[in-house]
Amino acid sequence: MKALRLPKANKKLFGVCAAFANSFGIDATLVRVIWACTVLFAGTGILAYLLCWLIIPNEE
Repeated sequence: MKALRLPKANKKLFGVCAAFANSFGIDATLVRVIWACTVLFAGTGILAYLLCWLIIPNEE
């Protein structure tokens, strides 16, 4: 598992899903689909996304 950093490439909005995908070594599209499901069904995904965007440091 790699360090969790917001990437400069392969990001759609702020790079949170790409950061998780890079960290766990999986496809970013899969993470985006899972995150979209949490937004649609649980409603907590938007707040979690914004918090992760504020907390996770940028790649250097």
